[in-house]
Amino acid sequence: MIARVHYDRADKGATIRFVGSLRKCSRTACTRPAVTTLTYVYADSTAVLGPLATYAEPHCYDLCSEHSERLTVPRGWEVIRLAPDPEALRPSADDLEALANAVREAARPQEGTSEGMTEVGRRGHLRVLRNPDM
Repeated sequence: MIARVHYDRADKGATIRFVGSLRKCSRTACTRPAVTTLTYVYADSTAVLGPLATYAEPHCYDLCSEHSERLTVPRGWEVIRLAPDPEALRPSADDLEALANAVREAARPQEGTSEGMTEVGRRGHLRVLRNPDM
């Protein structure tokens, strides 16, 4: 978490405010967290309201739940609301199993890495191995 420090000369003190990484609603004076992303397709006269985009895009608008529910478009325009699949948002058993296998593999000692080599010196996490063939 990032902290922002504000100094006040009158008090001769400091105020620390923690700044989160959440994106806020793009509507003026709205400080609620964004949950959807609004994109306009001008060629088709369409407004697409979908799940919050991974990255903030310059021509997209992040909206909170209240503003996304109350969204209206000009006459003749169409609104497409893309609802995320709830099953796709949850981690699957395959993902968890792959993660567990990766952790087990990383914890397993490496076999055959020092065959035929003698350790000459060690410093911290580095070590020097001498190859007997040379």
